[in-house]
Amino acid sequence: MSDTSSTLAELDERIAILEDNLRDLVEQAAAYSGGNDEERSSERIAEQQQELDALKKQRDALL
Repeated sequence: MSDTSSTLAELDERIAILEDNLRDLVEQAAAYSGGNDEERSSERIAEQQQELDALKKQRDALL
């Protein structure tokens, strides 16, 4: 496997993991009640989304 293919595969795997994490976080956020829990959930979702966006940008640059 070439370096680019390997890198793309690694990025795709990390993207899939982050997408799963985001789904879980959204489900958890829906179950939470209370200001602190909701704020913490929102922050975690935003962080994961930023990381996901960055990985997708890296992957797109390799395509």
